[in-house]
Amino acid sequence: MRTPVIAGNWKMFKTLEETKAFFQELGNMEFPSQVEAVVCAPFLSLPWMGEHVSNKVGVGAQNCHFETEGAYTGEISLPMLQTVGAKYVILGHSERRQYFAETDEVVNQKVRAVIAHQLVPILCVGESLAEKEANRTNEVVKEQVVKGLADVSADDAKKAIIAYEPVWAIGSGKAATAEDAEEVIGYIRQVLAEIYDQTTADAVRIQYGGSVKPENIATFLAQPNIDGALVGGASLKAESYAQLVQNAVQGGK
Repeated sequence: MRTPVIAGNWKMFKTLEETKAFFQELGNMEFPSQVEAVVCAPFLSLPWMGEHVSNKVGVGAQNCHFETEGAYTGEISLPMLQTVGAKYVILGHSERRQYFAETDEVVNQKVRAVIAHQLVPILCVGESLAEKEANRTNEVVKEQVVKGLADVSADDAKKAIIAYEPVWAIGSGKAATAEDAEEVIGYIRQVLAEIYDQTTADAVRIQYGGSVKPENIATFLAQPNIDGALVGGASLKAESYAQLVQNAVQGGK
């Protein structure tokens, strides 16, 4: 049984004080044990989160460098993330690929580094609107999965999370239907079986992301291959985030 993961991606939102207010609003709210709750916050909030709320949510970063140290101005290393209690790292998000020119090869270096430091990579894959309209969805996501997991062993792949985020759905208000997301995520699982074996493919958790809300999350998680969600805007308010995690249980996992 794969445990669903609901991961909030706050992107470049929330100061430290706003982060504290968010978790104060959550208060002593208990999350269902059947769901893994994660918040990937800006770097400046991670030390406080690691100290104060890591018993409630998994603490995640939105990026990292693959080197442990060096002359990389402005970058954050994995040992730095470890010292503040981070457990997850989002990698290869379409915004990193689009705005910061991250290639599949760079993403792969980060995936391997995250696993080597015993953190959990959340590897993002997904097609643009132009690629979707050209019927290249499977081609694109296969290439991103294969290259992103290059030189990653089957045992290590089982520790990773893959997030299918169609680029055309991120922040657009347009979500893929649950059935469409299931079709692509099912295909990703087939790709994993080709790379490794069926046992490994069945063990990897695959999320959907792209305009996920409390109102529609259960319909996605009701699909057999969808193991959670990577959520942007709907994770920024405490009430909405809590509803996401609680409604995920209604998906039947």
